[in-house]
Amino acid sequence: MTAAGWPEEETDGPATLGGRWRRLLARMGGRLVALAEAEGERWVLWLPVAFGAGVSFYFGLRQEPDWWIGAVAVGGCAVLVLALRRWFAMAGVAMALLMLAAGFLVAQAHTIRMAAPVLSRSIAGATVTGRVMAVERRPGATRITLRDVTVSKLAPERTPAAVRVRLSDRFPAPAPGSVVRLRATLLPPQAPAEPGAFDFQRRAWFMGLGGTGFATGAPELVEAPPVTGWSTVAVAFEKARGAIAERVAAAIGDPVEASVTTALLNGEEFGIPEATMDDFRNSGLAHLLSISGLHVGIAAGILFYVVRALLAAVPYIALRWPIKKIAALFGILSALAYTLLVGAPLPTVRSVLMTGMVMGAIMLDRHPLSMRLVAFAGLVTMAMDPEGMLGPSFQMSFAAVVALIAAFEKGNVRLAEWRRDAGWIVRGLFYVGGILLTSVVATLATLPFSLFHFQQIAFYGVLSNLIAIPITSFWVMPWSLIAYALLPFGLEAPALIAMNWGDRAVIWTAEFFGRLPWASLTVPAMPADGFALLVMGGIWLCLWTRWWRWLGMLPVLAGLASPMLAVRPDVLVAGDRTVMAVRLPDGRLSASVKGGGRMTETWRERDGERSVADPWPADGGWSGGGRSLDCDALGCLYRVRGKTVALPRLPDALDEDCGAADAVVTAEVARRCRADLVVDRWTLRHEGAHALTVTAERVTVETVRGLRGDRPWTGGR
Repeated sequence: MTAAGWPEEETDGPATLGGRWRRLLARMGGRLVALAEAEGERWVLWLPVAFGAGVSFYFGLRQEPDWWIGAVAVGGCAVLVLALRRWFAMAGVAMALLMLAAGFLVAQAHTIRMAAPVLSRSIAGATVTGRVMAVERRPGATRITLRDVTVSKLAPERTPAAVRVRLSDRFPAPAPGSVVRLRATLLPPQAPAEPGAFDFQRRAWFMGLGGTGFATGAPELVEAPPVTGWSTVAVAFEKARGAIAERVAAAIGDPVEASVTTALLNGEEFGIPEATMDDFRNSGLAHLLSISGLHVGIAAGILFYVVRALLAAVPYIALRWPIKKIAALFGILSALAYTLLVGAPLPTVRSVLMTGMVMGAIMLDRHPLSMRLVAFAGLVTMAMDPEGMLGPSFQMSFAAVVALIAAFEKGNVRLAEWRRDAGWIVRGLFYVGGILLTSVVATLATLPFSLFHFQQIAFYGVLSNLIAIPITSFWVMPWSLIAYALLPFGLEAPALIAMNWGDRAVIWTAEFFGRLPWASLTVPAMPADGFALLVMGGIWLCLWTRWWRWLGMLPVLAGLASPMLAVRPDVLVAGDRTVMAVRLPDGRLSASVKGGGRMTETWRERDGERSVADPWPADGGWSGGGRSLDCDALGCLYRVRGKTVALPRLPDALDEDCGAADAVVTAEVARRCRADLVVDRWTLRHEGAHALTVTAERVTVETVRGLRGDRPWTGGR
């Protein structure tokens, strides 16, 4: 034997060397097969991941693909699966490709199905008629969604199927299901505030909204036939939500407490004051106001145990009927009713699917919780609303559930045995420890998505949840079910008051932790590439069970570090030409106008800043840190890294600026401008918001259209 461990007679000649490599590759292949077999039961969990990757690939395209591409891809992959069915490994790869193509096809089909006219320009003083399908009660205003719309200044073929209109609180809100006529100004769905920011145009497309706006007068009721079909159910639940809000307001005098109680009963968060919402966000308790898995699970669980206890109290029924399975059926029905009552938001739909499968497993005498259950729920949810997969509700909801199951599935049986043999004191400690561990795992799992979507970290989330979740579970939700039962009889006031005692404690917890020093930290927006790394690393970490799962920490850490490496633009320009901003020496943005509305608020949030800098001076300027801004009546000159960006206010300044500046940004038309980079009225209208980054070599630009391309929801930008 040689020092390397090979037989001496096999060390001579190229053929022997080739045999050595073949044996080495065979050993490596055998080990890989052994690793794959060790995780054999987990491979199926990657099929929903492949489906989601197909959805993401579709939405990441810059051009809309031909309608037949998705169907051909699915058909080709299905043939490939059949052809390779005898070879397990290759068939698995083909199956993953099939799921990838299926996700692409479902997203494409959903886009085609939701196709409807979208406003391409604003329309002032139009007469709008439509049926009220949703009423959102907000501080100082009411927002209504109208369907089956007619607009006086639009041809029928160009009229949106639905619009959302804001009414002043001076006007009474119309009843759901009624048909109203009103004068309004309608606007196209708003484009992203900057490249990479939230795309409301895409979300509006899949919500069926072709425009938004505000009413300039009181709505007038119009005689019309009553609603029919599924709309009848939707209107009935919308009326029920309104009735609940009125009953809560009558029973609870404090408007803040009433708004929180209403949100937990009917899912309407719109009435909660912004200051209170900030406290809930900063304290890490915002998830309690969003009806999701916690609320649905508690509601179904309470009804399950109550029904089971009541049936067990009757010996004739307990001895002859499967009371556990009957109670599980009631749990499913309660989850469905609760979901319809709160408007069926995406996290609630996911929760109902999982709750239904848990209760179904109880009815079939199967284990109720598993990763496969979550995988199936995710697959169904993505198929129902592919675009919703891109939003924070879906991502944070599933991240928390997947992480919790991954954390508990190994030691769950042993913990259950310890708890079963323990006394009540130890069981209490188990419960407190469970809440603490659950809060830690859920907080860590949702942190990346909070960073990506909201640029925020709540440092006291674990402590606040340790207080608020038991109050919600053992006090608020039981009283909410009692209130539901008493509402039809008009006897709900005592239950609402008792429920509000718990809500008051939750609000106090949010205020206390949300206003502590360093309650939350804002960070710059995470790059999309860093987010993708982080998500794939997290999936790898949760879906595998062997030691190699920890390799997923490498992309997770890289993704978490990506915001620190991101370079924020030096100049931002709104696509509607209303506001611009330049970066100050201290890193903050200074806008061209005071305020700036949602546009500058989005820029500030994506910068990770808590405060807004003063607007540009009308005359004069500032300098420092290698940056300067000089303004006069004609406009401003922004200098950074040896480059000059001209920001003219008036057309008279264009000739001089175009000859001297490296880049010119103006709300006017500047077709003959000689600058290296020109951003004018035409380019802003066509390309959307611009982000300019200045380097020592040149001024680079990124646009909304350049990043997202031309898709059905982009409104021709």
